[in-house]
Amino acid sequence: MFVESFAEGRGVTADAAAGEPGGAATVYRRLMAAAVVTEDGDAAFDLHVLASLLAVAIEEAERGDGGCGEALGLAGAVVGDLLAVRFPTFETRGLDLGGATPTAEIEEEMLRDLLTGHLVQPGEGGAMLAAVLPAAIARRALRPDHLWQDLGLCDRGELNRLLARHFPALHAGNGANMRWKKYFYRKLCEAEGFSLCSAPSCAACADFASCFGAEDGESRMATARRAIEQAGGQ
Repeated sequence: MFVESFAEGRGVTADAAAGEPGGAATVYRRLMAAAVVTEDGDAAFDLHVLASLLAVAIEEAERGDGGCGEALGLAGAVVGDLLAVRFPTFETRGLDLGGATPTAEIEEEMLRDLLTGHLVQPGEGGAMLAAVLPAAIARRALRPDHLWQDLGLCDRGELNRLLARHFPALHAGNGANMRWKKYFYRKLCEAEGFSLCSAPSCAACADFASCFGAEDGESRMATARRAIEQAGGQ
């Protein structure tokens, strides 16, 4: 089933899903076990993305880093609705969902507006995810890692698929494969009529690697699995 294939891609062990400490990896498995499943490929991918976002938010809330809504730029009631509709048997007792929509700084607001302006509704199956994506991506883009890691995804390929499905014009515009955070901020600068880059072209820029270098690394789920394995070996 699609649930297992996505979970296996994260390398989450059965022991982690059963309750061993594993952070976002464990939360992800709990969410998928509680999900309203579908065999439609695109809808299954949207469910996976939603579970990934919620997993990192719930992990942070359980660490005491604020409510789930704070992690995603959403009101706590919206997070509660997402869980109730898409993961109806997920246990939320004691979970800090958050309160009102968190205040956003101007940079976050601008990115959220950019994403909202390019959002394409992919059909009824993806409407619930699409409704929260601009706010969630804009909030997570403030985090320090690659955007795919900040969103809880497995790799950049998943982020590319997400953006191509829900923001096709933005995705198509990044034909040079610039790092997504860099690309978004370039678009914001263009919208304001200025450029932060003084080089005459990307090829001539000394910071080329910081904009176009590989976005590799370890996913948060793989990191959690490694921590579990190391703890078990002690």
